[in-house]
Amino acid sequence: MNPTNNPKLRKNAQALRRDMTKEERLLWYDFLKQLPVTVNRQKVIGRYIVDFYCAASKLAIELDGSQHYEDEGSAYDRERDLALNDLGITVVRYSNDDVNRNFAGVCADILRRLGLTGIEKT
Repeated sequence: MNPTNNPKLRKNAQALRRDMTKEERLLWYDFLKQLPVTVNRQKVIGRYIVDFYCAASKLAIELDGSQHYEDEGSAYDRERDLALNDLGITVVRYSNDDVNRNFAGVCADILRRLGLTGIEKT
């Protein structure tokens, strides 16, 4: 199986792209979509769907709502991150609160992780 394509999850990923959270829409339309590298949203990778993915940097960007900070959500995230790490993918997580309160800082951190630190958000 191609680790970046799982037909069983494709429809779910399409629905997630249509129904992005407020924070996902903000990060996508006001920042990620404008970058000079390709970033996919709701990308299927193996058994998982990541919020945003840059294949050139092998970087998955996850935005976490409150459920990710509960025991069950946190345990699932650890398992998922390890599985993605095994594929050579780095997972970076930001809380929805980070996006809402420190959007410029989140964007700067993503630029740094993508190796695009000379680019400023307009």
